[in-house]
Amino acid sequence: MSKASALVMGVGPSQGLGAALCRKFAREGLFVYVCGRSKEKLEDVCTEIIEEGYDATPIIADLTDKNDIDQMTEIIVENESIIELAVYNAGNNRMESFLDMKPEIFEGMWRILCYGAFLSSQSILRLMLDQKEDASKQSIFYTGASGSMRGKAMFSSFASGKGAMRLMCQSIAKEFGPKGIHIAHFIIDGVINGDKVVKGFPEFAEKLGEEGMLNLDAIAQTYWSIHQQDKSAWTHEVDLRPNIEPF
Repeated sequence: MSKASALVMGVGPSQGLGAALCRKFAREGLFVYVCGRSKEKLEDVCTEIIEEGYDATPIIADLTDKNDIDQMTEIIVENESIIELAVYNAGNNRMESFLDMKPEIFEGMWRILCYGAFLSSQSILRLMLDQKEDASKQSIFYTGASGSMRGKAMFSSFASGKGAMRLMCQSIAKEFGPKGIHIAHFIIDGVINGDKVVKGFPEFAEKLGEEGMLNLDAIAQTYWSIHQQDKSAWTHEVDLRPNIEPF
């Protein structure tokens, strides 16, 4: 029997945005494919979801590898899942002087931020077009950042990759929106209150405080709300920041 499903790519620790999205989509009734590189982290997120009484399964994949993307899609098809919502949440960040940056670092950042989004989008769009008659809604969302909109000193590789992904999203939206697939880009314009900052930079997290960071569940709720929009009034870009974050 076909299952209405969500695919979240770029899932890391339990207290990260990818995991929060997985939990939200599962609680809303979708079977969730939890995709990332770390088997241990993926299994932890799936276990949490299953223990709550919902359904999820892990897919280990390098999103910059076409063979892995093809295998990911094959798993979904073999399970007779109908992908109604997919999120490209993969990414990394690196602070480094432009003149000190090695070419392989710049290329690697671009590959995960933009090239991986390209590969996965091609595969998912083909799948969604094939499944169009069976899906109640079809959305592909992309997690962006402040760097998607503006470059910052010491973050040239990050801004280049995120900015390129944003423009790709705009092109895809214009091509596939008329075919009923909702494409939206989410600018996370601030610090997320998750493990990456809380555990990696505790003093910085303490300085910001809870009100100075974006809440994981609140972000996930916004993604779900955009997915629920009627096609007569779609949002194609969302800019999220804490209320005390300066513009």
